[in-house]
Parts: sequence; C-alpha cells; structure tokens
Amino acid sequence: MKNIEEKILRDGRIIDNDIIKVDSFLNHQIDVAFIREFAMDVKEFFAGKKIDRVLTIETSGVAIGYAVAEVFGDIPLVFAKKTKSKTVGADVYHTPVRSFTRGATSDVTVAMQYLREGENVLIVDDFLAEGNASMGLIDLCRQANANVAGVAVVIEKTFQGGRGRIEKEGIPVFAGASIKAFHDNKPVF
Repeated sequence: MKNIEEKILRDGRIIDNDIIKVDSFLNHQIDVAFIREFAMDVKEFFAGKKIDRVLTIETSGVAIGYAVAEVFGDIPLVFAKKTKSKTVGADVYHTPVRSFTRGATSDVTVAMQYLREGENVLIVDDFLAEGNASMGLIDLCRQANANVAGVAVVIEKTFQGGRGRIEKEGIPVFAGASIKAFHDNKPVF
C-alpha cells in the first residue's frame, strides 16, 4: 500500500482539491505490474474467503477486475454496462449509479445469466468516493441473491464516506491507498 501512495505522489495529480487524476497508471494508461501487485494485495486481504466471481463497472474497473479474477484462479469477471446495447436482452438486473467524477447518473445493467444465486462475488473498482458505484453493484448482487464477499478498490477518498456506507451493510472493504484529504492539491494519507 505504501507503493500505491508513492505512485500517487509521483504520478498522480490533484485538481482543485477535489479530483485525483491518475491517468498515467490507472485510468487512461494501465501500469500492468502495478495492477498485478494490487491484485495480489487483494488476494491476501481476502485470503480464506471463497470468491466465485469478480464484478466491476465499465470502463475503468475492467483491467483491475481482470487482474484480480486472474489471481483468484481465473474466475469469471463480469462488468456492469453503463450503456444500452442491442445484444443485451431484457433479462438483466439494473440499478441507477451516480458518478461523482462525471456528475451524471447511469442505469447500469448485468445480464441475469452472469450473476447467480448463492455465488460469492468480489466487487472491484478503481476508486471509492461516495460509494455510489459499489452500492449499485451491491444492489445488482442482491437482486441476483448472490453474496457480496467484499469490495476492493485501488484508491479510496475516505473523506467522502463511501467506506462507511458499505461497511454499514456488513461488507468488508479493502483499499490499496486511503486519502484522508487534499491539502494544497496534494493528497494526505
């Protein structure tokens, strides 16, 4: 986790003491070795828990979810779609999710065949701020009667309350780095 903090300090950028931009290694360009190391940290944190499937949300969570699914033994990775597609039928779970960064709400969907009753699902994403994406994915799992084994995020902004919302549901949260605040456009861990 110190590695993630160092990477944020070296390669990240804070915009208006509000948004953290990590395009050089997480959101535009992917640092594969960095994501693999994060995935191993997730596996260690959730050691002893049975994980059947990884669930994320498009787009930024897909590369991270892939690495996590791979280290958990090549289990399936499912990503909730934010856009409608002619290839996705009517048999879907759906829920509204508000994006803090984009300031917009999307109706995200997962085809029913990809979330199964009784499965243990690990939710993975790039950021945890207010917890909207994670709570939406938790809702999708609950619609499917799947068990949420936990939530794993690369970067958490603790001052925005997302972790509390998730833990209030009895779900464990792993964050690679936790930012307590931004001060003078620098993260405070």
